[in-house]
Amino acid sequence: MTPWISRLATAAMVMVATNNGIADAAYSIASTQDIKNTAADIAWDLLQYYKGNLTGQTPGILPGPPPAGDYYWWEAGAMWGTLIDYWKLTGDSSYNDLITQGMLWQVGPGKDYMPPNVTASLGNDDQGFWGMSAMLAAENNFPDPPEDKPQWLALAQAVFHTQASPDRHDDTCNGGLRWQIPWSNNGYNYKNSIANGCFFNLGARLARYTNNATYAEWAEKTWTWMRGVGLMDDKYNIYDGGHVEHNCTDINHAQFSYNNGVFLLGAAHMYNYTNGSDVWRSRLESLVDATLDIFFPNDTAYEVACEEHMSCTTDMLSFKGYVHRWMASATQVAPFIAPKVLPVLKNSAEAAVATCTGEANGRTCGFKWSQRVYDGSKGAGQQMNVLGAVSSLLIDQVKPPVTNMTGGTSKGDPNAGSNSDDFRDKYSPPTTGDKAGAGILTIVVLVSVIGTFGWMSTGV
Repeated sequence: MTPWISRLATAAMVMVATNNGIADAAYSIASTQDIKNTAADIAWDLLQYYKGNLTGQTPGILPGPPPAGDYYWWEAGAMWGTLIDYWKLTGDSSYNDLITQGMLWQVGPGKDYMPPNVTASLGNDDQGFWGMSAMLAAENNFPDPPEDKPQWLALAQAVFHTQASPDRHDDTCNGGLRWQIPWSNNGYNYKNSIANGCFFNLGARLARYTNNATYAEWAEKTWTWMRGVGLMDDKYNIYDGGHVEHNCTDINHAQFSYNNGVFLLGAAHMYNYTNGSDVWRSRLESLVDATLDIFFPNDTAYEVACEEHMSCTTDMLSFKGYVHRWMASATQVAPFIAPKVLPVLKNSAEAAVATCTGEANGRTCGFKWSQRVYDGSKGAGQQMNVLGAVSSLLIDQVKPPVTNMTGGTSKGDPNAGSNSDDFRDKYSPPTTGDKAGAGILTIVVLVSVIGTFGWMSTGV
């Protein structure tokens, strides 16, 4: 579809919606103040899903994981990042104390975002999302924690350092991070784009913030691995992942918007870090084009893997907002993409707020933005999506992310992550000796059980 036909189709959809009364949205984004007012309402509604500030609840997390609630641990880390951006873009500090409490409560004993109570579902991507939110706090001079608490930059470094450890980057599939961290977790045998994307993103941003070339080298290495293994193809399609027992050749070709978004923001930081190198300019430009083509039909965010039939999981229902936020932020460190990106994000945000209902219908926002009407879908992810889209409209009114040379106040720690649990003792794969011992123990147990059942059956 040519650009003018696409714009004509979008205009026609809006006209039809208007004639049907659909365009009478509950919110306005017509002015800066309207955007701030709308974002404030949506942020408030988002936090109605959060119970961590109530007596007897755990600070920092959304209700879950299933079956205890809908949300896995990582999504709360993403929520705090959304709210940090909300603070930066709107100036509303109402939730800053809540953000700080939640993010510090979940750092874990190693101060690396690996709390023991989430080990059963702890992935590199989960840890990475919390690390990226800490990085965001450092980049935007979010109020620093008390001196006796972990600092934002140090937390981001700890996440990156633990993931750069040799035990995370094994030789299977010629490198790359696995999805899960403990070997016993379902998915440990899977290497996927989002785990490596979070690592790449953090490396690129740490390189720019600290001017430390080692972070950039890791980012470059991860990008090269993604291309080499085929998870990012020549057209900059980014696929989900592959299994190590197949040398990652059994690629799952599902495409999710947050994979494109996380690499896009990292590529923008690498472009900035390399002073606008031709290599990173080309990579970023190609990735922007692919992302807009795949995930923004009619200039409106669309989750291609699941939206048509609403087969999205709770996780997937939150991806659109990250892409909006990350693409908007990318325009600050790589301004040359702004003319192409910002008009699309504006149109998409207009579609997003059209799915929100007013007070009379129970205030909430939907998921199928292309319909420009509430679709009956509700949840924390849906609220995060629209909050990210709306607040990002103010991106050209705020300063770019800082570095430690341009006013950054967050303190780093070159040894961050050194006290981390490497999972080798409690979660390492069983050795041959372990298996032999387990076999002997099994025989002993079986003999004991047989004897017991024999005693029970004879009545002796």
